Amino acid sequence: MKIGELSARSGVAPSAIRFYESSGLLPPAERGANGYRVYDDSTLQCLLAIQLAQRLGFSLETLRKLAAHSAAELPHEMVMQSLRERLVEIETMQQQLARQHEETQALMRQLETEWREGRCLSLEPATAVHRKRPGQSARSA
Repeated sequence: MKIGELSARSGVAPSAIRFYESSGLLPPAERGANGYRVYDDSTLQCLLAIQLAQRLGFSLETLRKLAAHSAAELPHEMVMQSLRERLVEIETMQQQLARQHEETQALMRQLETEWREGRCLSLEPATAVHRKRPGQSARSA
């Protein structure tokens, strides 16, 4: 199939397909007699895997490491380790977002109180953006 059909079937723009190919995420395409790129179903599967990995937040560098192996030789433990590492990253981000959520809500409550009483907000060290986290020394805050 030509790049337009591959694009339509995968939902990936032709420019992205060319980028993935030039950056080593996809194997180089065969060329027809007319010089056009010709792709097979294995390239479609690779594109779908790249899309999945990007939705899961994997970096292109991680994808390049995995792309260095053929699908038949893909090291299962390497894939599982990458997935475990990604889960740890997601959990860390969730914790950070939960702290930001709590701090934003507290700031909103504080602003509403201050404004209702006709005052401007005055930040104290405990409410500053770089607030000390539990278990964190004053120097590393």
